[in-house]
Amino acid sequence: MASSLISFNAQAIAIAHTVCALSAFLVALAVGCSLHYHKIIQNEHYGYPDEWFPSVSATIGDRYPERSIFQILIALTAGPRFLLLFANYLRLYKPNSKLPIIALVTGIVRTVACGGWVYITSTDDHDFHDFSMISYMVLTIPWDVSITLLTPPRSSLRRHRKYTAIAFFAAIVPLIYLFIQHKVKKVPGAYSYYAYFEWSLIFLDVGFDSWSIKDFKDLYIEIRPSTKEDTYFTANFNVKTIEQKLNDKSTTNEKSSDHLLPKSAGTTSLFRGIVDIINSFIFWSVYTSLYLCIWYFPLWHMGISGYEATALSTFSPVFLLIPGAMNFFTSKPQIARFLCCLLGIGSYLVTEPATRLLIISGGVAFGCIALTVEIAAHGRLNNPEATKTYAASFTLGLAMSAVAKFAFWTENPIWPTMNSDTGGWNKTGLAIGLLAALFTSLPDRGVQREEVPPQPSFLLTLLGFASIMFSLSAMLTDSSTIITWTWDGFPVKGPTPVPHGAISLAVMCLGIYIGTLQNSRKTLYAITLHGIVGAVLLYTFRGWVGYVGGMMYTVWLCTMVPVCFEQISRLHKKAAAAFVLSFAVTFVITLMHVWVVAYAFVPGGPLMRERTDIVLGLSVVLLLGLIFNYTAPEINTKRLRPALKKIGNIGLLFSILSGIIAIQRLPVDKPTPYHPDSRILTTGIWTIHFGLDNDMWASQTRMRDALRDLEVDVFGLLESDTERIIMGNRDLTERLAEDLNMYADYGPGPNQHTWGCALLSKFPILNSTHYLMPSPVGELACAIHATLDCYGEPIDVVVFHSGQEEDVEDRHQQSQKLAEIMGSTDRPTILLSYLVTTPLEGNYNTYVSDKSGMHDIDPSDDDRWCEYVLYKKLHRIGYARVSRGTITDTEIQSGKFVIPKHGAPLDEAYSQKRIDESEVSPDMRYPEILRGEGVRGHHYHVFDEPRYFE
Repeated sequence: MASSLISFNAQAIAIAHTVCALSAFLVALAVGCSLHYHKIIQNEHYGYPDEWFPSVSATIGDRYPERSIFQILIALTAGPRFLLLFANYLRLYKPNSKLPIIALVTGIVRTVACGGWVYITSTDDHDFHDFSMISYMVLTIPWDVSITLLTPPRSSLRRHRKYTAIAFFAAIVPLIYLFIQHKVKKVPGAYSYYAYFEWSLIFLDVGFDSWSIKDFKDLYIEIRPSTKEDTYFTANFNVKTIEQKLNDKSTTNEKSSDHLLPKSAGTTSLFRGIVDIINSFIFWSVYTSLYLCIWYFPLWHMGISGYEATALSTFSPVFLLIPGAMNFFTSKPQIARFLCCLLGIGSYLVTEPATRLLIISGGVAFGCIALTVEIAAHGRLNNPEATKTYAASFTLGLAMSAVAKFAFWTENPIWPTMNSDTGGWNKTGLAIGLLAALFTSLPDRGVQREEVPPQPSFLLTLLGFASIMFSLSAMLTDSSTIITWTWDGFPVKGPTPVPHGAISLAVMCLGIYIGTLQNSRKTLYAITLHGIVGAVLLYTFRGWVGYVGGMMYTVWLCTMVPVCFEQISRLHKKAAAAFVLSFAVTFVITLMHVWVVAYAFVPGGPLMRERTDIVLGLSVVLLLGLIFNYTAPEINTKRLRPALKKIGNIGLLFSILSGIIAIQRLPVDKPTPYHPDSRILTTGIWTIHFGLDNDMWASQTRMRDALRDLEVDVFGLLESDTERIIMGNRDLTERLAEDLNMYADYGPGPNQHTWGCALLSKFPILNSTHYLMPSPVGELACAIHATLDCYGEPIDVVVFHSGQEEDVEDRHQQSQKLAEIMGSTDRPTILLSYLVTTPLEGNYNTYVSDKSGMHDIDPSDDDRWCEYVLYKKLHRIGYARVSRGTITDTEIQSGKFVIPKHGAPLDEAYSQKRIDESEVSPDMRYPEILRGEGVRGHHYHVFDEPRYFE
């Protein structure tokens, strides 16, 4: 018999078909969203923002170059497609059965129909395009049914094909419903939801055929020359028969079976450890940026936007269920890490927010795949020492991210919301991350241990891993998060972000070391009890007691990381499924974490209203389930000792670095007002939209510059509580307070379920009280009542953020409570507020009343709705409204007051007489820099200039 000229596994056909088909659609989607986003989401009824996601037809057929790119890539799919049909016929052929012929004929006709709607777009011929697409979907029925029935009964392959086909046809029902909602009822947004299901049909269709990768694993195709030409071909081609290839493979497997484990367990090299830490740092930077960027869209839509669907990118390990995918990423672990960094960190180069978010979600998807593959690889090694050191590297990467945020005022310098203008180090992070990705490797192989670890509970393990991922994201991604949970205003009765953030980071590193060291159920139970007590103290108490509880909880979480990794790594045969479900549970808990404060804007929100206790308690309980199912592996402490030393040294390095950062960030000079000689107090109020500007860039530095230009001594910030997963776990007051040299009161913390209000002052804050205002139905309103030492005089300042417009009773009760707070003090008082009322109408007359004793800074200004400045027992001299630029959707409102000298009678007279600027002393005037066109988009507006009063 002649030697084979070419022989190959038929899996290559199925892989080529899957890759070409998916690439055609995904590349077209990426290019379309990058170049023509608003155009391809436009339909006959609506455009952006009512619609936000493009249909398949609009993506692949409406615009150049995505249409051409798609058609080229889908043309490349034709060859593998027809070979796939032929190979399926050979593989599934059954004598005396018509199903193979039905499948083959249906497959060919169906492929031609595909060409009908691919190359003849709805723009070319709408009717023929629809006819071809409907024909394609109808022919999918006999194709899927035939292939499924021909698959061996009771096999996992048949089960996979059956469920994929069922999912495909089930998705058609909501597809039709949503099409009617769009076409007939003309519901805004219905076509975008329709597009979700349309795209899901594409992926399910390709996914059904991708199961052939598994089916063809032992199907080989050969091309042999004729006998006469045998000598010629064998002389020019070095070929082997299939039998020879199989024999070679068998021999290789036999030789490698003894090299599945690290030769030196637990002795990971320092270089590899650093690479793992950098990879983890990149992962956490990309992972935490996803929710921050998602938050931008519901923030502007004031409700569900549709872009929340990008959070499903964390479900990406589902692709590892495709036969061969796990082996591919395991053999080339650099690919997933490289793409995680390239897409996640490199997305900052894209300025359009929606496209940037989509690219970030791609980075997150590959990051989750990388994490899954690497943990599963450690599980196959049956080497607890290696798993522990890998878990330590993962958590040290988290600590590295927190240290970077500590150095950059709680903003991660390589987030895609940062750039060179906002102090970002994106290029540096991208270069280091890509370099580390190229050096990514899985542990060396060695001699396998004889003992087989017990299989843990699949359910309890995935739930525990989900909990640890959520808990780390919610509490430990920033050094100030736990501190803001315990903050209770002035006088200071507990820790502050600087310098005590360094303590939080040192405790994290200590927990990482203990987690690597501990190796018994008894020790684990003791640490767990320690952690539960800490969680209770953190939730219940404020000040130092709450902070100590938070540090106990921190140690427990860091200790639990290697435990969770060990458990889930033992599910290596079910790793992909475990991680998909685990990330799904993490997603659900994260939604609960969002719902506790966003309840007024989401379906079913009231069920989780202000229930941080449920979220925190659930995360603890899920971890307990994993602990009780945990079997501690036998650890060779002698072999682990070198890794422990390296982990301890790196943790010590991070702790020392944190201490240096804290010292550098400590204030040097005592804050002083801008015009002390004139005893001027300049106030401001600004709704800052959580520190993301109109183009989804971090806005702290631009806010700082605007407030400095305006020379504000005391200002209130609204929508300022950013210590949540969806806001990136940041503290916006830190950068502003340090750069502007001011005292800061963060206001009610994230465990108080408000959107936040903050106070910053050039004057010492003698005392401050935080209020949660009455809110029977709508969003919870917050207030700060502070007493400042202004030139030796106690002056009260109230910062207030009322509820939303729709909840009338809430706003009425809040106005009554605020009037009571303002009326309770006889000291001079200033209100910096967000009232949501029309001047001189409704609740305005409760805020400005005899009960409160407050006056409006300018009653003639009838253009206001949200922001107001009120005062009493002070002499106002100026009022200005400053354009927001592109930082937020709300302007700055400012008032100027004169503080009387000690012992002088307070001026209680209230005059509405305005005077010319020339009658005001120059040092009492508003800065000239903001006149006319102003600077950096900020200028006096509405009145075109400040107003001054007698």
